[in-house]
Amino acid sequence: MDSMRIDRTERSPEVDFNFGNNVFSLRGESYPEDVPAFFGPYISALDRHLGGLNSGNVAFNFEMTYFNSTSAKVVMKLFDLLEKTAEKGVAVTVNWLFDAEDDNMEELGEEFGEDLKIATFNLVPHRS
Repeated sequence: MDSMRIDRTERSPEVDFNFGNNVFSLRGESYPEDVPAFFGPYISALDRHLGGLNSGNVAFNFEMTYFNSTSAKVVMKLFDLLEKTAEKGVAVTVNWLFDAEDDNMEELGEEFGEDLKIATFNLVPHRS
């Protein structure tokens, strides 16, 4: 499988997982009715893919404008997967993109970034 992609909706983010290039992205808002059902196939596929890596580079771009507490648990799980991948010697870079005027998303990024000890974490402000 080379990629998994779904466009964003009013309640769910764009998911763009490019397994061939090891570049993964979540963009938009996340408060789908059933968070585990929405993210389950993506998390499972990512877990299988990352589990098979022992070298190379991985980039994960989070460009979320809002997510609910259940989606935050998914983000935590993703960060755990990425950190475990980095522990195996894979160069993992996490980019947390946020509107420079959105203090909440900046603070959330800082908090999530504190959990990464080996993976590289970048806070990336931008203007919308």
